[in-house]
Order: sequence, then structure tokens, then C-alpha cells
Amino acid sequence: MSDAAQPTAAEVRAAAEAVKTALDRHLAAVERRSGEDDPAVYEAFNELAAAAEAYDELLYDRYDEVTPFEIPAAEDALPPYAGPEEPHALSVLIRRDYAVAEPQRLLAQAQRVEAVEYDDSAGTGADTASTVHGALGVLFGEFEPDEIASRHKEFGLEEGDSTLWVTAAEEPADPGEWLEAPFDLIDPEHVVCRFDVSAVFDEDEDDLDEDQDDESGDLEDDLDLDGDEDLERLDSDR
Repeated sequence: MSDAAQPTAAEVRAAAEAVKTALDRHLAAVERRSGEDDPAVYEAFNELAAAAEAYDELLYDRYDEVTPFEIPAAEDALPPYAGPEEPHALSVLIRRDYAVAEPQRLLAQAQRVEAVEYDDSAGTGADTASTVHGALGVLFGEFEPDEIASRHKEFGLEEGDSTLWVTAAEEPADPGEWLEAPFDLIDPEHVVCRFDVSAVFDEDEDDLDEDQDDESGDLEDDLDLDGDEDLERLDSDR
């Protein structure tokens, strides 16, 4: 970036003041919150996120420095629930990701299913399970998704991220209404709850455990906890 395009020191200072103001407003909204999904807290959160992002960008452009904190982007957070208080219908949206870890195992399982479904001796059997995509179609056509999730290793699959969203509605959808685009009509304000499973969370826990182990090791080093030396001291005291 050229010097002419760089923000001025005054602009960076103003962005920093905006973060301070947004931080105060967020704290005040939290202190006055009227419930778990108070829209004032949600709005203050978004303002704080936007101010922090603007300051971070200006700070980097001007001084090649970054902030030591990270605030999730506003679009990553669900808005407060604004759906019906007494829903008469609900939708459960589930996505589960898998990696095909063992293609041969996948093919073998699908071919077993296919052998039962078709009488190959009569020459009428399909050969769908001879390809990976065909085998996936056979298995997901035969087993419920929940059963595949619980037996994924048997099918040569490795679990990835998964998410489950529950949305509320006044009335059930008309038959066939959403089948062409099942995830396009989600209203974020009608999401009752959401549950995510990701390896990212496991990595965070592993990092925390490693940090705790390191701290324990440092503490032992500082205290010089050596079992043999402790026994020698006891013998000498006697």
C-alpha cells in the first residue's frame, strides 16, 4: 500500500476511541439486559464487532500491527429468536460431513447390500456398487442417516463437522414446498436452538490440556520433585 493510501494517525486514534465507546455500550447493554435474547445486547455486540474490525484494519494499514483479540463477525452469530411463542410446527435441519477414508470397505459393504437385494444368479443384478459414488447411493438408500452416523467406521467413513438446527413455524409447510431447496428458506430469527460438532473444538481442548501439562512439568521442575532424593532425605533424617 502506498503512503498516500495509508490512513492517518488521527484516523487510527478515532477508530480506537470508537472501540472504547462500543465496548462501554456493550457492557451497559449487558448490565441492563431484559432476557437471554435481548435485542439491545445483540445490537451492541454487532457494533462492537464492527468497530473492532475497523480499528484492526486501520492499525495494520498504518503501523503493520494487529490487535491481540478477535471478535466473531456479526454474521456468524444468530439474531435473537423472533419466531412464534407457541410454534405449531418445527423443522430439523441436519448436515453431517464425512471423508471416504477406506473406499474398499465402503465398496464391500455396498456390494453385500446389493447382493441381498438382487438375484445375481438370474443375471438381473445391478452393478451400482462398483463405484464409490454408486456405493454411497446404495448405503444411504438402505440405511437411515442416524444408523450410518453410528456405524460410519464400518462403512469406511470418517466423521467431519456436523450441525443441527431446530427452527419453529406457525404452520407446517405444504407438501413438496421446500424439497427443491431445503436449506434456502431458513429464517435465522426462527432458529430455536443450534448444536455444532467440530474437530476445531477438540483441537482447542487438546491445546488447553498441553498447556496444563506444560505448567505441571514446570511446577515439578521448580519444586525439584524427585522421588529418590526425597527418600534419601528421609533416611538421613532417621
